[in-house]
Amino acid sequence: MVDATPFQHDRVTLMAVLNATPDSFSDGGCLLGPDGMPDPAAAVRLAGQLVADGAHVLDVGGESTRPGAREVPEDEEIARTVPVLEALAKATAVPLSIDTRKARVAEAALAAGARVVNDVSGLRFDPDLARVVARGGATLVLGHLRGVPETMQDEIAFDDCLAEVGAELAESAERACRAGVARDRLVVDPGIGFGKRTAENLALLAGAGRLRERLGLPLLVGPSRKAFLGEITGDPVGERGRATIAACAVAVFAGADALRVHDVAGAARAAAVGLALRRARPGGTP
Repeated sequence: MVDATPFQHDRVTLMAVLNATPDSFSDGGCLLGPDGMPDPAAAVRLAGQLVADGAHVLDVGGESTRPGAREVPEDEEIARTVPVLEALAKATAVPLSIDTRKARVAEAALAAGARVVNDVSGLRFDPDLARVVARGGATLVLGHLRGVPETMQDEIAFDDCLAEVGAELAESAERACRAGVARDRLVVDPGIGFGKRTAENLALLAGAGRLRERLGLPLLVGPSRKAFLGEITGDPVGERGRATIAACAVAVFAGADALRVHDVAGAARAAAVGLALRRARPGGTP
């Protein structure tokens, strides 16, 4: 049985992005070796810096889920991520997460040392994933996504984004519990940037507290470097660090319990400010 969930109630949990992909929108290819495959030694070096900056969880992904990204075959996703996870498990005690929609990939990752499965599809892509998580006693992050990354931005339709995302995340949580995942192992993610326009992304950030209250589960928000920030500021992807920090502070103030980010040091400071403001608000929660 995997030990306690790393999403603790007495802090804002910082989940660091560690992409073992050639094509992620922000950092694709940064860990590739001369053979075109992820270099575990490079991953260990990057992880060391992320942990030093304050990361509580390292989230390893082998399939880009940026808008327009095509599905990666399971064997290729496993080949990208398992050697990285095995190296990280030997090098650090910080909990490891696998960012995947697929049960077989999650199973291989848990065997390699992962303790968290981060499913951006909220179990809508591969329902068997929940049973893998339940057997492993792992923590499951349920993201919100309609459709698949390749086409998710093509036909966006919401009448009330906050209400609809809340209802669909509640369905995902119920599906996970029916498959045997303990409710105290669940975390929800409203899917910032996943099949949403700027207006929906802003509504989800501003309404983080309402989502958290409705679902009764820890809320993870991932605004890092995403396109809606560029639409607001005009910044290209490589220059969205300051906007990301601002979005992280607002998300925590609004009620987020966790942040998924590339820049952990900046997010740690944003979280500290956002949490202090939340606690200072009349009736503010811890």
